[in-house]
Amino acid sequence: MSGSIAAKLKAMGLELPPAPPPVATYVGFVATGKLVHVAGVGPTWGSDIRYRGKVGQSLSTEDGYAAARLTGLNLLAHMNTACDGELDRIARCVKVLSLTNAGPDFTEAHRVANGVTDLFAELFGADAVPSRSATTAPSLPFDIAFEADAVFLLH
Repeated sequence: MSGSIAAKLKAMGLELPPAPPPVATYVGFVATGKLVHVAGVGPTWGSDIRYRGKVGQSLSTEDGYAAARLTGLNLLAHMNTACDGELDRIARCVKVLSLTNAGPDFTEAHRVANGVTDLFAELFGADAVPSRSATTAPSLPFDIAFEADAVFLLH
């Protein structure tokens, strides 16, 4: 994980969690050409779920943001594997699809999803912010607070 992205993570006081293993019939990522599609991940550290529950009910919007930021690190953990430990092979994140576990009246999904895209802006630059969908879901697997998948472009 050497290089400038790794150095930025370290300077931010962040480290990558272990890439989360699939919990059903799918793979963690698929590389095709210069694109890497990373499967949906949540706010886990290994098998430990760090944020459980509904944002706007048992969790605050700020908790949701933190869950999304950790989810962004899990997306990067898969990319670290996809890039054989060389995160600097990533040119940018192209697209993020985010789901916030929330009730029907929660209207802050866009603020929660900023946890992922703010992280990527810090790492790859403000001019490389991905396109994004931010929506809510009435439930997510294992009652995780947030889930996202992403597409990354390699150099």
